[in-house]
Amino acid sequence: MSLPADLKYTKDHEWVRIEGDTATVGITDFAQGELGDIVYVEVETEGETLDREEVFGTVEAVKTVSDLFLPLSGEIIEFNSALESEPEMVNEDPYGKGWMIKVKFTDDSELDSLLSAEAYQELIGG
Repeated sequence: MSLPADLKYTKDHEWVRIEGDTATVGITDFAQGELGDIVYVEVETEGETLDREEVFGTVEAVKTVSDLFLPLSGEIIEFNSALESEPEMVNEDPYGKGWMIKVKFTDDSELDSLLSAEAYQELIGG
């Protein structure tokens, strides 16, 4: 299982890549492995401003549907529309082509709530 050290993580199994005041968000390799084959990603919150830990979408696997929680408060400025036709990219490349949203975040102090790769590894029992 891969855990890139340059990313931040959440207890809800999302990863976050910070670039200026924008965060790219997806689910971790661990999460996609637990979910199994992903068949649908739904994000209907593009253009909306949400608070940290609010649900921004869902990911549907063969056996289950899971909510996606926003790791940082802000405006959802982009959805990875390629996932509409190729949701399996979340399984195949969770940290690359399988990214889900981009958020223009509004509160830098929330960055402190994110986990390092080492802390996330401990959370999932590594």
